[in-house]
Order: sequence, then C-alpha cells, then structure tokens
Amino acid sequence: MVDNIHWLGHDTFKITGERTVYTDPFKIKKKDIADIILVTHEHRDHCSPEDLKMIQGPDTVIVAPADCLAKISGSVRTVKPGDRLEVRGVRIEVVPAYNTNKTFHTKDRGWVGYIFTLNGQRIYIAGDTDHIPEMKDFRADIALLPVSGTYVMTAGEAAKAALDIGPKVAIPMHYGSIVGTQDDASSFKAALKGKIDVRILREE
Repeated sequence: MVDNIHWLGHDTFKITGERTVYTDPFKIKKKDIADIILVTHEHRDHCSPEDLKMIQGPDTVIVAPADCLAKISGSVRTVKPGDRLEVRGVRIEVVPAYNTNKTFHTKDRGWVGYIFTLNGQRIYIAGDTDHIPEMKDFRADIALLPVSGTYVMTAGEAAKAALDIGPKVAIPMHYGSIVGTQDDASSFKAALKGKIDVRILREE
C-alpha cells in the first residue's frame, strides 16, 4: 500500500502513480522531474527555491499558498484552505494547517495541508500543524503526519490526530532533520499499536 511512497527526509515525499507528486521539497539529493509539487507554506524548509528547481520541469505544476509566490517561478496554482482542484488529472483537496498552542504557524496565515488521490488512494500530507478540530472531518487512506513537537504536534498529539482521521496507514514525518528524532517516530507507532498500521519509512 505504501510501496509508491518514498520519504526523502523532513516533510519531503516522492509519491508515484499516474503522476509523480512531490511534497515540500527540501534538501533534494538528486535531480528529478515532478508532475506536481505540493507546497504547504512559505517557511524555508518547505518552500525552498533551490530545491524546487531540482525537480521542476517545463510541465511541472506547483500548488502553493499565495505567500509562496515570491519564491516560485513557472506554472503555479495558488490555493487556500477549502479549495478543491484538479491538477494534471490528480484531484486535490486543500485543508487547513495551523498551530493551536504556539505561534509559528497561525491560522490567519492560511497555510495548508493537502488530501490528494493517487492510485485510487486518498493521501493526506499534513504540513506543519497541530492536532486541529477540522481533522475529525478529514478522510484519508494514508496520513503523513508530523510528530516532532516544537513547531508541530508531538508524537502523542499526532496519534490522537491519526485516530480522528482514521487512515489505514499512518506515516510519521517532520523529524530527523531540523527537530525531532527517530524516538518520536517510535513513540507515535507505539501509541497507535493495535489501532492503526504505522509505517516508519527509511529516509531515501
């Protein structure tokens, strides 16, 4: 179910199917061509111009909030929470991402996560967020969730978020690069044992 999902570190995933989708490219190690790049917000570890260029081709479409535009060139679709769109045949729902008990990612900035459909699976990339009430209404087969605390949910909070969303598989992210360690991923998995299948991916 997750063989087509490749974790490249932090919040960066390469997901293959009818199209090749990248999320929040950061510290990209090798050049590639993405069909779609999903950017959740304008912080440098999520919207990095040099990393975008590593995987951007002439037909690549970047989907991002409006405040990322200063850093992006090429074909761009600007979005806000609540938007629904189709990009190169891929259906994308734009959902809110924000902090509830810290001020790094406030709700008024309109930053986002995405639920997109690839290979018949609904995949949720959370972006930098806490466990927010809206998650009770999210439906996804696979959820990619931050677990490191500090700027985002802790492992325990992420486990509660996963239970709200109810995916078949949850994959921890946002650790091992700027903040968070493998222990956060392990704690997340332990908290969901017997409830949700957690896959800790090896960084590629």
